Amino acid sequence: MAKWPRPPSLQIRSMSLRPEIAILVSTYQRPGHLRRALLSIAMQRGVHGKIEVIVTDDGSTDETADIVKAFAGTVNFPVRFTTHPHTAFQLARCRNEGVAASEAPYLLFLDGDCILPPDHVAIHLARRTPGRAMAGYFVRLDEATSARLNEEIIRGGTFVNWASSAEWRHLRGMARKARLYQWLRHPTKPKMFGNNIGIWKSDYQRVNGYDENFEGWGCEDDDLRLRLRRSGVSIHTILPWTYTFHMWHPQDVTRPAEWRLGRNVAYLNRKGALVRCLNGLVKRRLDEVRLHVVGNPPPDLAPLIPRPRLTARDADGPPEMEVVFSPGPGAFSGKAECNLLVALSETPQSRRLAGQAHVLVADVDLPAPLAHHKFRLSNLGDALKSAA
Repeated sequence: MAKWPRPPSLQIRSMSLRPEIAILVSTYQRPGHLRRALLSIAMQRGVHGKIEVIVTDDGSTDETADIVKAFAGTVNFPVRFTTHPHTAFQLARCRNEGVAASEAPYLLFLDGDCILPPDHVAIHLARRTPGRAMAGYFVRLDEATSARLNEEIIRGGTFVNWASSAEWRHLRGMARKARLYQWLRHPTKPKMFGNNIGIWKSDYQRVNGYDENFEGWGCEDDDLRLRLRRSGVSIHTILPWTYTFHMWHPQDVTRPAEWRLGRNVAYLNRKGALVRCLNGLVKRRLDEVRLHVVGNPPPDLAPLIPRPRLTARDADGPPEMEVVFSPGPGAFSGKAECNLLVALSETPQSRRLAGQAHVLVADVDLPAPLAHHKFRLSNLGDALKSAA
């Protein structure tokens, strides 16, 4: 067997046709869990010739890479491995790297601490619909039950009957709520959890994938869900048909005692986030953002505004970001995803516009209830980066 990792063009095994679905397995320092997760993928029914697997590693220094290498030698579908040095909990980066290494037009995200019932992938394939992301959840197995999971049990699929009655009730309740949210056309629900998400790659690319500014535990799935909805992709539940089984392990050290105390919550809740994040699947530059400038920037600030800029006659769609200089002619159009106000002085106009700004740049104190960042005029360049 060739050494691992191999060049991307050589990583495909025994396949001449393009796979239909990429299973992206995120992992870090849990080789025993990963081994069982991969075995459950190998046991999938009705998907021969249709799948590829990409293990997206967060910089493990144990035998993770060896497990992937050994697994690749036992299956007849493509297996790839992506990794990077571990500097923090970087799940969003892992998933983007996995998508970049995939070839299939449909994506199925899975955490490496979850195993799949035998028809899981086939069900996701049958339910895939362009413009719709399928969101699921998992049955939580306790420590003792997880320890019983061996190769024979996974091959036989008998673990599907191991969930406690409380877990089944919880799962059925989530499914009912999710379908109700769909029927009501709820603006933000149902939620998505990265251990069980099916989505067309084209829809994932529409929002530039996961935002890699999310580091540490939590919120990256919430952010993806909200940006997908804003892009026109709807969220539907897969729970009435399939779910994963989560193997017990100690909680990640970066997980807060309460969700609201997480380090990523403030970033998630900021106003004016772009639908297509900058630090995503593709690393976008500021001059690639659809930017509309209103008013005349003074000579010392004009060089900080990236080009090209949109004009009022641009036909490429509404601006992603609108920069208004005040005082001056013009105001926010209400069509941009992010409003950035540059207040050159304190005037009634500046005070009014500050109430609509998501980012405020000023040397004077103005009330800006929506602003998640405030900068001085000399830091306009930093303000533009933070806004995106």
